[in-house]
Amino acid sequence: MPTAPILITGASQRVGLHCAERLLDDGQPVIVSYRRERESLERLRERGATTLFADFSDEAGILAFIVALKKHTDALRAIVHNASSWQAETPGQETQAFAQMVNVHMLAPYLINLHCADLLHASPRADIVHISDDVTRKGSSKHIAYCASKAGLDSLTLSFAAKYAPRIKVNGIAPALLLFNEDDDAAYRAKTLAKSAMGIEPGPQVIYQSLRYLLDNPYVTGTTLTVNGGRHVK
Repeated sequence: MPTAPILITGASQRVGLHCAERLLDDGQPVIVSYRRERESLERLRERGATTLFADFSDEAGILAFIVALKKHTDALRAIVHNASSWQAETPGQETQAFAQMVNVHMLAPYLINLHCADLLHASPRADIVHISDDVTRKGSSKHIAYCASKAGLDSLTLSFAAKYAPRIKVNGIAPALLLFNEDDDAAYRAKTLAKSAMGIEPGPQVIYQSLRYLLDNPYVTGTTLTVNGGRHVK
């Protein structure tokens, strides 16, 4: 029986891309969703990955993606909800920003989990992994809507773990800083690194290691792994 693919949403860059490439290295078939065409997607296609456009900003886009997904596979080994949106909460635009982040971080995982459970049940082993954010641990005065929508994703982890046990394991990963952007200046980098006990920029591999643990361990569900370099003890 062929190995069912793993779906990773929002995997055209950074952490999602790294996880997709590592899974392909391991011989694991992969389906990725993307919002914008990038050169990285062609590399994934050349390696055999299936790439599907997805707009998770509203219900119609989410449901259209589910229809497209089911045309490409009748089984999934896992769903990794990595797609993320960061919208500035500027005066006059708060509602729009809040709604879009809720749709991407909560409504999309909610609907995909519900409508694709049959694909997961078709695989001998099945997992759902929500990529959350360490910011939910204490809140954020500057990014209230982003933090709230990611906290909602943490709640979905618990609820779906209860709903789908024991057949489908459902867990989360909550990272803090993983990768700086190229335009981040030295002062910002130093200030950010000082927030954690480890004081390093770990790179995306720590998320793949966490994902691998969740996929391989048969006795962990309803758990969100904190991957924050010890920010909570600093």
